[in-house]
Amino acid sequence: MKKKVLLMGASGSGKTSMRSLIFSNNPASLTARLGATIDVEQNHVRFLGDLILNLWDCGGQDAFMDSYLSTQRATIFSHVGVMIYVFDVESRDRAKDLEYYRDCLEALKRFSSEARVFLLVHKMDLVRDRAAELERKRRELVKESTGIGVTVFGTSIYDESLYKAWSRIVHTLIPNAAVLSRHLTTLAEACSATEVILFERTTFLVIATSTAAAPTEAAASDSISSLPPLPSPPKSPPKNARSPTSPSFPEDIHDPEPEAEPDAESDPHQLNPIRYERTSELIKAFKYSCSRFLRQEFHALEMELSEFSAVLDELTKNTYVMIVVHDPTIETAALRLNIRLARRKFEELQGDSLISS
Repeated sequence: MKKKVLLMGASGSGKTSMRSLIFSNNPASLTARLGATIDVEQNHVRFLGDLILNLWDCGGQDAFMDSYLSTQRATIFSHVGVMIYVFDVESRDRAKDLEYYRDCLEALKRFSSEARVFLLVHKMDLVRDRAAELERKRRELVKESTGIGVTVFGTSIYDESLYKAWSRIVHTLIPNAAVLSRHLTTLAEACSATEVILFERTTFLVIATSTAAAPTEAAASDSISSLPPLPSPPKSPPKNARSPTSPSFPEDIHDPEPEAEPDAESDPHQLNPIRYERTSELIKAFKYSCSRFLRQEFHALEMELSEFSAVLDELTKNTYVMIVVHDPTIETAALRLNIRLARRKFEELQGDSLISS
């Protein structure tokens, strides 16, 4: 199953830099070396099983934009699942940017009326009052969208905001995200874990988690959206958890019933609201260091600290899983064993295989 993703915006808005950061191991410091995109560059990224993102990075020079909206109109805007339109927050030609955006929306409505639209207000690191500027841009862009539902993110390649935006975007394309979250909750109970997070292998974008989004996370978000937070069932108390070495998974899968979100005071561990994006960012940087300086490929990671322990390991050929525990009596070896025992079930859910028995 292929999902076509259009990445559009004016030349110099940062499209190619963010694509390099998200879909390659390139750090932000190297993006200045990237040249402008010529016409359309396509990339195929396999996410879960048969889900393939067909990413079209469209050059933003005027000649290319005019071509997309005339002779290539049907080719560019047909069969689109998601359009991501990038705006440079400090653009000097806002009128032209908005004109091209409106024309792209019209083409999208004609050829892919069901496509989702995400707007990234990029280079937010250049702005002093990010919240006020993002709200101002949101109002402007919603007005220009003429009734079409859009989701607006403020992003920068120099912080976690870019990972947050792309994780939310990709999450809308995953058909069984709620089912994955349900099984991650089961794995968390089996390990008496505080949290279990599933990452896509190449990008390390967050696919699903075992915990419901807390209000503090929503408040800290750099996005303004009509979309709900990443759906995931609330975590069960560890008191009734299964043995840390014997996970079992339900055969009958149902979407979890919505429950009241826990308030910040009910979180004994005071989990950082941007922990997922920061983890993605740090692991990508660590992978890059392993490859460049040690000439070694990254496979897994264990951390045993005074406050918590964590294991990051391959779950399937397209995913990594991280298990975080605050109970000092739980050994990381037990967490690794649980991951190995859970692989077969997640391979069935994702339709791919990491190991052969």
